[in-house]
Amino acid sequence: MLRIEHILCPLDFSEFSARAYGYAQSLARHYQAKLFLEHVLQPIFADYPHYIHPDTAHDLFQGLRTHAEQQLQEFVKGRTRSGIEPESVVSEGVVTEQILAFAEAHAVDLIVMGTHGRRGFDHLLLGSVTEKILRKARCPVLAVSKPTHDFVAPEGDADPVRLRKILFATDFSPHAERALDYALSLAQEYEAELTLLHVLEEIPPSWDLATVSSDVVSRLERLIRAETRNRRTLKSRMRVGRPYQEIVRHALETETDLVVLGVRGRNALDLALFGSTAHRVIHQAPCPVLAVHI
Repeated sequence: MLRIEHILCPLDFSEFSARAYGYAQSLARHYQAKLFLEHVLQPIFADYPHYIHPDTAHDLFQGLRTHAEQQLQEFVKGRTRSGIEPESVVSEGVVTEQILAFAEAHAVDLIVMGTHGRRGFDHLLLGSVTEKILRKARCPVLAVSKPTHDFVAPEGDADPVRLRKILFATDFSPHAERALDYALSLAQEYEAELTLLHVLEEIPPSWDLATVSSDVVSRLERLIRAETRNRRTLKSRMRVGRPYQEIVRHALETETDLVVLGVRGRNALDLALFGSTAHRVIHQAPCPVLAVHI
């Protein structure tokens, strides 16, 4: 059985991290997990040590830290649902390094982060922090973007997020199997409809589309244990086209609330693979995306 015991939600006090915090709370509630909130202060004077007196720099930074701690306290107080008691931390250093170090030190099982958009110059913001965490983290990362439809529960609801439809996209490679465990667990926790999707880039003219589709659907269904396969909320689908485009298109057409993807790894050879499909899905999807590393 999948266990999520420690969740980390980095915060920068933006609307994007506020959305991520809603997801983090919901997941902590469903899995009864410990929730950590981290805000990172960057060493703004580190590159100019000769232009400011050390005592002045220290006093300024202490003031910034005190202000950040107050902001974090107010952020949590105004957005935390009943039953959730997060542990808040203000760290100092390079943002990505501190987030990854905190995750390692506290055996974090899941990182939940906000992303700053899906088009235009927004992709630079995604690339600066969230993408680095997505590539380097040793645990799954949930990238929370602004959804195209409403999945947030009303203010009075104990659970801040409602997941009704989850999409698991697979290429049948070994790295996708672990991601399926997360998709199944989340579908069970939220009593959500789960769709298994495989995308073929092309079908040779000599192949029969109906036969190929039937074979793919059968293969998808074999991924699921028999007792789970009979659920009326489980669907198997095949599409033809560029994988990232078809995943995003399916999510849009079905008003999917969450996409779950497996990604191959964290080394240099994997970066191109990550960028080719997973990055584009995260970049363009109309809903949050959970990236699961092997």
